[in-house]
Amino acid sequence: MRLLLPLLMATACLAGEPPLKPGDAMPSFALVGVDGKVLDSKALKGPVLVTFLSVQCPYVKATEGRINVLAKAYQGRVAFVGINANESESAHLRVETLEGMKARAASAGYAFPYVKDEAQTVVKAFGALCTPDFFLFDAAGRLAYHGRLDDGGGREADVKRQELKEALEAVLAGRPIVGEPRASMGCSIKWKKK
Repeated sequence: MRLLLPLLMATACLAGEPPLKPGDAMPSFALVGVDGKVLDSKALKGPVLVTFLSVQCPYVKATEGRINVLAKAYQGRVAFVGINANESESAHLRVETLEGMKARAASAGYAFPYVKDEAQTVVKAFGALCTPDFFLFDAAGRLAYHGRLDDGGGREADVKRQELKEALEAVLAGRPIVGEPRASMGCSIKWKKK
């Protein structure tokens, strides 16, 4: 039953027609982070990796260590940003508040800004459907990659191919990204009730 629950909660992040297509400009945003400061996307220089995260998603918890390793390895060359867009008003989602995010970022040792999309306007502009979901923009601010971290799913021991790292290397070298991106797998974004 333990394996079945995450599979039932999972969704493919490339389902349907995404609002952003390769070559599209990065949607702008100005969001409050766990440090209490507003992060304005206009201040981000060079290639930018935007990752949609969650405090409680098992897929995020299983991959956040690998995300952190990349953030540290590419520090100064690629700006990493984590965005939490989950609603936090429902009782079972209160951990998705800025306070819950702050605690998660501290315990996981996030090496990148972690901001809250309370209004859920940014997640809609990006077209993210699940957590984690990765959007890599080149130095010109154009979408170069939208897909998964690697082929390991929730298990680092199963990683054979690191697609996001390959995309980062290609963008930094000014090369095209080879192959079709594979959809991320994760927990669905928790939307506010209308």
